[in-house]
Amino acid sequence: MLGEEEALNLNSYGDGIAWVRALMIGRGSFGRVYLATLRNPSSKWSSLPPVLAVKSAEISSSASLQKEREVYSNLRRNPYIIQCYGDEITIGSSGTMAFNLMLEYGSGGTLAGRIKESGGNGLGELESKLHTRSILRGLKHIHDLGFVHCDLKPDNILLVPIRGKGLGIRAKIGDLGLARRVSISKKRKLGVCCWEGTPMYLSPEAVTDHVQEAPSDVWAVGCIVHEMLTGKSPLNGKEEELEILRKIGDGREVIEIGNGVSKEAREFLKGCFVRNSNFRFTCEMLLLHPFLQGLDDDDIDDSRVDVDQSAVPFDPIESFALVYDDDEDEYTSDSSTEECSHGSETESGDAQFISQQNVPLEGF
Repeated sequence: MLGEEEALNLNSYGDGIAWVRALMIGRGSFGRVYLATLRNPSSKWSSLPPVLAVKSAEISSSASLQKEREVYSNLRRNPYIIQCYGDEITIGSSGTMAFNLMLEYGSGGTLAGRIKESGGNGLGELESKLHTRSILRGLKHIHDLGFVHCDLKPDNILLVPIRGKGLGIRAKIGDLGLARRVSISKKRKLGVCCWEGTPMYLSPEAVTDHVQEAPSDVWAVGCIVHEMLTGKSPLNGKEEELEILRKIGDGREVIEIGNGVSKEAREFLKGCFVRNSNFRFTCEMLLLHPFLQGLDDDDIDDSRVDVDQSAVPFDPIESFALVYDDDEDEYTSDSSTEECSHGSETESGDAQFISQQNVPLEGF
């Protein structure tokens, strides 16, 4: 039985045409995240999976979610990125109108949770390689379409069960709330204090030049791979945020790689941690690196192996044309209104919240 407060939370935003809210599994400054189930899961005509995650916010404060929806629309479907099934407006029991983003549910948890389960020992090279390859494939797709993620970290990587051989799970990139077009990121170089993302994963140029482009995401990939291999962040996580930024900005960051890491892994990380972004490896170069060679390639066919994916091809639903105050469509404007902000204040990635509770569901 749902508690009174929990039931109130479910009713405050209402249900969708084809889905019903089942449980609130996360909350952030953007709104709330709910687990949702289909009203008729046996329907042959539904393009939605039986279980999905729904990010919701009141219309008046849904600018962030609407922008995230636009990013998904531009990226289209990719087997290494959390899928977006569209958006919908609902009305709650008290008449509150909410904007809802319908997303793939990462029932396997987050990469951060998986690393934590290792007890500080890391995941081992084979599992780390497989997750790294998946992350790079998804990130290459994002970069090829002219976007930068801006907030890659283990909390924003979801693990989705698959039917294929090997690990039985696939790493997928989630939380595109801070993703931006490269042209928008370049314009922010003129800003006074503009950076986005989590300090622990920021590249030197993001701190010193106030700009985030594709190489900045690659630096974050290096941080993630380091955590998978060693169970620890490459920077001291106990330090204050400003101190971390100072160390990164003035070149005092010390990237120490453990002795138990192979030569190929060390060289891979060195390619990610080149301080000059012009010489940092690209996703394509890293995918061809010896560190990732020799892996079984049986997990490419997404329609064949995914447990949670619908067999219906992705057909993005056009977003509603909504009007909200103090916001500007940055994808058609020549300048961004977000002059000084960073995502660490929100801690609102769908990976972080969608997977906070591993709800036992039939079929997962």
